[in-house]
Order: sequence, then C-alpha cells, then structure tokens
Amino acid sequence: MHKFEVEGARLAWAFSDEDGQPVVQLHGLTSSRSRDRVLDLDLGRGLSGTQLLRYDARGHGHSTGRPVPDDYRWTTLADDLLRLLDYWFPGEQVHGVGPSMGTGTLLHAAVREPDRFSGFTLLLPPTAWETRAERADEYERAAKFIEQHGVARLIAAHRSMEQPPASVGHPDSVPHVNEQLLPSVYRGAALSDLPSPEQLASLTQPTTVLAWIDDPAHPVSTAEALVSLMPNATLQVASTPADVQEWPAVLAADVAREHGSDINDEGVD
Repeated sequence: MHKFEVEGARLAWAFSDEDGQPVVQLHGLTSSRSRDRVLDLDLGRGLSGTQLLRYDARGHGHSTGRPVPDDYRWTTLADDLLRLLDYWFPGEQVHGVGPSMGTGTLLHAAVREPDRFSGFTLLLPPTAWETRAERADEYERAAKFIEQHGVARLIAAHRSMEQPPASVGHPDSVPHVNEQLLPSVYRGAALSDLPSPEQLASLTQPTTVLAWIDDPAHPVSTAEALVSLMPNATLQVASTPADVQEWPAVLAADVAREHGSDINDEGVD
C-alpha cells in the first residue's frame, strides 16, 4: 500500500491520473476513503478527466498515527494536506472536496496558502465558533468512555441515536480508527475549530457548500455562515438520500466550471 511520510504518521493514499485538473478529496472524523464510500460521501467516485488524490488522514483508515491529541488538530491535518499537495501538485492549483473534518482541514490550509486552491466543494460543515464548545465536550466524553468501556459499547450506544433523514439506508459502519488511537482522535477534534470568520471572508474561490438537515454535529447554521462569509459561495441543502446521490454531479460541475473542461461524473461503478 502506498504511504506518504509526515511527522508522526504515514499517510495511505490513492491517485487516479487522467491528465486532467488536480482534485484532492478528504474524509470526515473517524472515517476513511473506504468508509466514506459506504456512507455515500465519496464524491470523487466516477469522476473522470481529473488528477484525483484521495488519502486517509493520520490515524484514520490505513494511515498510521500516534496517541497524541495535538496530532489530530485540524491545523495539524492542514500541515499534512499542504505537504501532500507540494509533492503531488507542485505549483498547481487544486480543487478541494471533503466533509466535516475534511472541510475544516481544507479551510485551515486555504487561509494559510490561498493560492494553492482553485475552488472547494465543502460537505457537511461541522459545528463552529459558538456551537463548537458543546460538541467539544461530547468528544471529550466519548474519549473517556472508550478508555473506560471500550469502543464496542460506544458504537452500540450510537446505533440507538436518530440519524439525519438524508443519511438513512446505509449499512452499519464503525469508526475506521484503531481503538488505541480513537481517544486521541476525538480529543484532537475537541481542540479544533474552523478558521475565524475574518479569515474565511478572505477566501474568494468558487465554493459550493453541501449540507443536510437535522444533524446537530453538522448544523445547517454553519453552512449558512460559510456562505455568508465567503464571497463566492453557494449552498445546497439535502433532505433525502436521493438528494445526496446528486452530490457527485455537483463536484463534477464545480471542477468543470472552474477549469472550463469536459470533466464529468460517469456515475457509481
């Protein structure tokens, strides 16, 4: 398996090179490239005419990590992303796509090096700013629960929770993170937040924000805030699984619009 070395971790990656526009795809907290596919959040699946880089964040999926909460701050994950882009796409602008933690990672990288990105397709923006503290407390409680009772009991408890209506119908899936690392992964998320509103207002790249209803971890209010702050952002809100099935086509259209190319979504294979 292909691995890319960063401080404290080796990142697993996959690269599809069709000699087209550069695209980098990230995933959400406790997920991975493979788990996002199960959850219908792999928007790059079937995307043609691009150079598509997908990777597992440190400690997630098939990437390695260490039990250090600071390693999983979104600012640290942004360091990893920028190093990957320096290697794969030196001197090129890249379209960024990713949900939740992936959105946070992309935005932290963008406010640091805005010229690296041509545009964004941001999925399920997480709690931020005034809504972040409560979510951070939940992550800390989850970390302590795992340390005391194990991840299996946490998974069992989560299965009884009501899911957003647009996410129903997927097979059961579990965190794609080693149990020894999971408390640190949650604590890293608890230490994280989106960039400040002032920083986000400076990002002028074309951006589509994709949200869904009735998800306290990914409130529509954050998506609306991003669109109000980012000068060239638009919002689409999903209410049903059928709405989410349209998201890969949104990514294809975003990339094609930016580059005036024939990029298209060929559908799920």
